Amino acid sequence: MSDNKRVVVGLSGGVDSSVAAALLLEQGYEVHGVYLECYNTPGCRTDQDKKDALKVALKLGISFEVLDFREEYKEKVIEYFYREYEAERTPNPDVMCNREIKFGIFYDYAMENGFDYVATGHYARIATYKESPRRDLQGDSFKLSFKLQCARDESKDQSYFLWQIPRDHLAHILFPLGEMDKSEVRAKAKELKLVTAEKPDSMGICFMGEVNVSKLLEDRLGEKKGDVVLYPAGPGPAGHKIGEHRGLWFYTIGQRGGWEMNPKSQTAEMRPLYVIGKDKEKNQLIVGEWGEAMTNNFKIDPSTLVGMTRKLWVRIRNLGELVEVEMIKDGKVSLKKKVFAVAEGQSAVFYDENGIMVGGGIIGACNIHKNVS
Repeated sequence: MSDNKRVVVGLSGGVDSSVAAALLLEQGYEVHGVYLECYNTPGCRTDQDKKDALKVALKLGISFEVLDFREEYKEKVIEYFYREYEAERTPNPDVMCNREIKFGIFYDYAMENGFDYVATGHYARIATYKESPRRDLQGDSFKLSFKLQCARDESKDQSYFLWQIPRDHLAHILFPLGEMDKSEVRAKAKELKLVTAEKPDSMGICFMGEVNVSKLLEDRLGEKKGDVVLYPAGPGPAGHKIGEHRGLWFYTIGQRGGWEMNPKSQTAEMRPLYVIGKDKEKNQLIVGEWGEAMTNNFKIDPSTLVGMTRKLWVRIRNLGELVEVEMIKDGKVSLKKKVFAVAEGQSAVFYDENGIMVGGGIIGACNIHKNVS
């Protein structure tokens, strides 16, 4: 039982947060629903999501309000998004949104208004540990520590996006869906006759949804055309030009196609080609075969890891493969096998054998090729 502790739930207008709120009610919490308005442009789902969140709150009989975080979201997430692309890195706005918005200013709102917990519909768990006992007048006392853990439903696990949540916040965060499968969540929503029971899962960027990233970048950064060059392993001399790109910020490591091929190169280059590097000084996009976009070394900076004291596994993209780590030293990570498309700017998140998150970092330099000459 919760002893009527107060919890504020971020109601997104989707099925996951709806069921999270319902479960907390069943567990005896005093639940308050909040819709976070962070992005609203013509064509986005914000208005409908807000209406659905209100309908869920009314159905559950909980209080409800809308918090306007549009300015904060623009400053902390959208501007970061553009800065990273302009710097030729691949940003992760969902990680930034969780750190700065959902578990940043929204968390602060909850604590300042007397709530005991913040809850969301994320698929993740929080593991609780007893630290070494300290003796006092009443005997041994234990201090609890909290760590993020993968969700039970591995196909929906969202812990990767949560790695930058401050550790001291975890004692006041609840993830009610962490032990549930998605099918169980939808079944619960149908049982409760929630309006979101059959609503499709949201896709795309946190709060922005299925936006056209290429159009956003074109509107903000414009085009800066340059050469597409073939990595030396291919036919022709080093730096052999095979086409033209629109601007380096439109491409990410591992991307297949999206550039204009020279007519004379099309016959020779029928094989699949992928982005394997960028040369900002020459404004060149470097492409090659699948194997040339593979690496087992990269740097992380900043990092919450200082080294390895046990076996670790790393994930370099959401729901990507967990790959065993060979070594971590001075921010340099070596893997036991090569992985495809390690992109600068993305997150590398580390776990132990039990799915407990032990740290993370932003991917920096790796041996994906930056220069062909």
